[in-house]
Amino acid sequence: MTQVAEPSSPHAEAPGSLPSIGHWIGGQVVAGTSGRRGPVFDPATGRQTKWVDFASVDELDRAAQVAADAFPAWRATSLSKRTEILFRIRNLVDHHRRDLAALLTAEHGKVPSDALGEIARGLENLEFACGIPHLMKGSYSEQASSGVDVFQIRQPLGVVAGITPFNFPAMVPMWMFATAIATGNTFILKPSEKDPSASLFLAELLHEAGVPDGVFNVVQGDKIAVDRILEHPAIAAVSFVGSTPIARYIYETGTKHGKRVQALGGAKNHMVVLPDADVDMAADAAISAGYGSSGERCMAIATVVAVGDVADPLVDAIRARLGKVRVGPGSDPEAEMGPLVTGQHRDKVASYLDSAREQGATVVADGREHPLYQDSDGFFLGVSLIDQVTPAMDAYKDEIFGPVLTVVRVPTYEDALHLVNDNPYGNGTAIFTRDGGAARQFQFDANIGMVGINVPIPVPVAYYSFGGWKASLFGDLHMYGPEGVQFYTRGKVVTSRWPDPGTSKIDLGFPRTR
Repeated sequence: MTQVAEPSSPHAEAPGSLPSIGHWIGGQVVAGTSGRRGPVFDPATGRQTKWVDFASVDELDRAAQVAADAFPAWRATSLSKRTEILFRIRNLVDHHRRDLAALLTAEHGKVPSDALGEIARGLENLEFACGIPHLMKGSYSEQASSGVDVFQIRQPLGVVAGITPFNFPAMVPMWMFATAIATGNTFILKPSEKDPSASLFLAELLHEAGVPDGVFNVVQGDKIAVDRILEHPAIAAVSFVGSTPIARYIYETGTKHGKRVQALGGAKNHMVVLPDADVDMAADAAISAGYGSSGERCMAIATVVAVGDVADPLVDAIRARLGKVRVGPGSDPEAEMGPLVTGQHRDKVASYLDSAREQGATVVADGREHPLYQDSDGFFLGVSLIDQVTPAMDAYKDEIFGPVLTVVRVPTYEDALHLVNDNPYGNGTAIFTRDGGAARQFQFDANIGMVGINVPIPVPVAYYSFGGWKASLFGDLHMYGPEGVQFYTRGKVVTSRWPDPGTSKIDLGFPRTR
């Protein structure tokens, strides 16, 4: 999920009283010149800590030109040299993972364990990209016709861009740029304006690793920068992760301007619990997947689908665990769940507790009763649980994107499957059962891009690809992994013959292979 910049808080500091976060263009930090900027907050305290510069069209154009100028040399760089640089990037990110995690805590609000987990998953993509010599291997057919050989190679697109969300300001950029630069492209990152510092820290690490100037660039900004990325003639492809309305806009606008686009949208992930499931295991999974990262992740379990008579014991087991979730700032070493990213978003998430109650659901736990919601200036909301939810309710229909877990009760497996498949989103789903036959049938039946069997958050490892179906993906190729290599490259087929010149002749007939 991502959003355009929100209006400045009435408590925002005056320009010049706080440090500003600029761009990274051509291998160095570049201060913004547009005169436009936005506030960056510490979600745990509610205080503004920095400003972030918003790029103008001219500044985006400069980054695109720098990236275009760097492309020919980077494309010509050997696979061995690129691999060497990628190994250094991987090692530097690993070495500085705590420094990077501290930035995520300061600007997104993640507790350290969550921030470090995000970086670990990003590192997996860097490690996958280190295998680029193997990943870029083509195919070869000898003697396709007499004296004729045919082979296919994959070549980079040129300048590509990534537009990334606030909820994973380190991992999602690594999903994109690792494969993009490994395959020989140059890259422009437009991070979220809510937590932009991680992008510059990564840029510095890439520079230290030996990435040539102009190969990796960062342009801070809002919709003006996004629209220019989508329109710029030198940018060949755009990757995006965010909400479905914006993903649709990114896809339609980018493709209209002739770009290759992969735009990952929102989600409403269901966890189906069958009557034979281990209730304690399912309850643990629901807590972990529903409230991890404060629910601000597109693979969070939003809805538990309780089938048959498992509902009452399952809800009781989840409720019994709620008080054990430690909510607090990243400075609290025991905190497991931090604040939400902004006050506006926290209030929107909390509003679903009222609408659910008004529409007939049962609010089992209201996160607004947590002391940090009531007494702190930070953007905290405690864990919330809503039972007896129906598909007609707003709490079910909307992507809440916060620590609010809903429970829908259905009588049969078929009803659960229809609920999953009828939902407009198709990102992830999970089933909890001891029945191997039921699990196999579910993986066959579910019209969803990523399925977990007794695994609540089935995010693929880096050597598979990430992405959903239906309104959760706009485009043909998923992100990272093998499909990421396809997205950032295009195939070229070469047909060659080295005959005796004496056998050459004119032939106006259709090319023959026999």
